[in-house]
Amino acid sequence: MDSFTLQTYAQRILFDVDHLSALPDLMDDFGAHKVGIVTTRSHATSAASVSEALGSRHAATFAGAKVHTPVEVTRQALGQLAGSDAIISIGGGSTIGLGKALSLPTGARHIAIPTTYAGSEMTPILGQTDKGRKIVGRDDRVVPDAVIYDVGLTLSLPRDVSMASGFNALAHAVEALYAPDRYPEADATATASIANLVQALPAIARDPLDLQARRQAQYGAYLAGRVLAGRTMGLHHKLAHVLGGLFDLPHAPLHAVLLPHVVKFNEPVAMEALAPAAELLGRNTSSVGLACLADALGLPTTLSEIGMPRDGIHEAARLVVESRGANPRPYSEAEIVALLEEALGD
Repeated sequence: MDSFTLQTYAQRILFDVDHLSALPDLMDDFGAHKVGIVTTRSHATSAASVSEALGSRHAATFAGAKVHTPVEVTRQALGQLAGSDAIISIGGGSTIGLGKALSLPTGARHIAIPTTYAGSEMTPILGQTDKGRKIVGRDDRVVPDAVIYDVGLTLSLPRDVSMASGFNALAHAVEALYAPDRYPEADATATASIANLVQALPAIARDPLDLQARRQAQYGAYLAGRVLAGRTMGLHHKLAHVLGGLFDLPHAPLHAVLLPHVVKFNEPVAMEALAPAAELLGRNTSSVGLACLADALGLPTTLSEIGMPRDGIHEAARLVVESRGANPRPYSEAEIVALLEEALGD
């Protein structure tokens, strides 16, 4: 067995519990007296229930979280929630990302209540968009102090959003399999994540109210978030960050489109590492399995479907190579152009 280094975090995880019942004890434990809520308009009802559960501790609610966490939105939220000693973020990855962005300069305790499968709640990763560029960094201080997984909150997640968000989680687990800093426990966690997700997502597609499938998907996403927190992601995540920030593409569908193409690019040097994924997907290769799964779930399969302009390919490729990260297979700007042209579709 090879040596490895692992960074762990002091984080409380409450899985499959009622979030409203759990909040009072958490607030007591954290000594929180002035609590700000971060959410979106689509989660206004859930945020109102959280406010009611907090009672006099509720200070204010900011319902303007946006995809890719624009820095101007963070500034607005900082002003509206000034003085909060705790932040509760309820929503998807962008909402939780905003909660992380707020906790960093303020030192406020952060309780994340995810309603999707993005995995942001488990990681020290903070991504924000500034003038069309997505800036992604790691800081241990942004890891939420507590995460409440309440499966009931996922039941209202629309079918198409559920499928795309599930693929977002799959991307974390799949790229963890060929990460340069992989180790046995991470491999096992990533494999378990994939196993849960590939079983749960088709079941949710058939019946979005299938509680057991929702619970299984949420567990798979939790595991995916764990490996995302500790492993170095490769070309897939680099592309997703660049394209998302540059063209304001929808984050989760972008993962669904890109993942089969990037895995296909990496397979010549990572076939053995990807073998568990291929087996779970029931195909000879992971890339084919992922493409078939995306198609079966009714997800977009080309970048053009989600708004990627053809004339942006070369600029995107330049930025990807300019900020090159870890990947099992080295890549050139010309190779990224070719990959994006294939992913763009007709």
